[in-house]
Amino acid sequence: MLCASALAGAPARAQQQAPMTNAEFLAIVRQLPQRPALKEQLVSELRRRGISFTLTSGLRAFVATKSGNDEELRRVLEEAQRRFLNPREATPLPPEAETADLLARARTATLEAAAQMPDFVVKQLVTRATALGNSRNWRVSDRLVVGVSYRLSEGEKYRLLAVNGITGPAAEEKDDYREAGGANSTGEFVSVLKALFEEESRAEFRPLDTDTLRGRRALVYTYEIKKTNSKWLLDSGDTKVIAAHRGKVWVDREKARVLRVEAEAFGMPATFPITGATLALDYDWVTIPGQGDYLLPSRSIVVMTRASRGESAQSRNDIRFTNYQKYGTELKILDDDILDEEPPAETPPPKPPAKKP
Repeated sequence: MLCASALAGAPARAQQQAPMTNAEFLAIVRQLPQRPALKEQLVSELRRRGISFTLTSGLRAFVATKSGNDEELRRVLEEAQRRFLNPREATPLPPEAETADLLARARTATLEAAAQMPDFVVKQLVTRATALGNSRNWRVSDRLVVGVSYRLSEGEKYRLLAVNGITGPAAEEKDDYREAGGANSTGEFVSVLKALFEEESRAEFRPLDTDTLRGRRALVYTYEIKKTNSKWLLDSGDTKVIAAHRGKVWVDREKARVLRVEAEAFGMPATFPITGATLALDYDWVTIPGQGDYLLPSRSIVVMTRASRGESAQSRNDIRFTNYQKYGTELKILDDDILDEEPPAETPPPKPPAKKP
């Protein structure tokens, strides 16, 4: 971890523990367009030190513009403000025994829920986009409606229902929806969480931060799963590899259930075409009519980077999960299944500020 002097000039050791001032924070944020690597250091300092100022709409807009609308920085900054406004939450993490107990309860609850998952069907509304290099200037390539059925005995099965609003002949259920071409992802319902907590994964967790997600107080843990224990399969079309992965897990402090997972693949062979893969997956409570309430995926964003002949490109699948129903229910295409909004660019166009924050 880099010390605060790398960010703000070399303050005295005693000052490093003081909350970050508005001037100090802005001085770092202004450097982000030219020095994006500072973001990780800034996030670390915000978690460790907190802030001594409140956030305004102008300041939020300024940070979004300079950081490329970085979600992690936004979330950590909002959590730092919550601690500033409520001194009782000034300590970022509860005692070690409490973080270990919550993680153990989350492991038990997650594996029990996976074993008791009901049979269901759901629609995936998939907006697929591409970008050149690492620009993240996304251009929509197509929009899919995919029907998914889950049975404990068979796992997840996929059926491509529509492409750009056009339905085709009734498709058979398959292990994926690759007949649509382009990028596709599977395993969001049960596989991701099982892979985090089952014993053979040997995932290494460490408490990182507190957060509030969709109104729920959560603890954030980092995790890492080595390649030898991983089940994350990356398929380039010609070659398949198992990748190690690391990331973050948000655990509800009251219910001990996972609310969000962020994962990044690493350790792929240098000759493998896929050079990067990330996943951001949100879970929320869903009522399946006639069956009850279950914690299931609500949205997933998968980004993959491919390299070929010295050039790289990225694909982005933004998946919304909607209309969970009892297994056997027929999934119908509705007018509002075709999402027409554009995915946000990574860096929003700057707006001339009325006044300097």
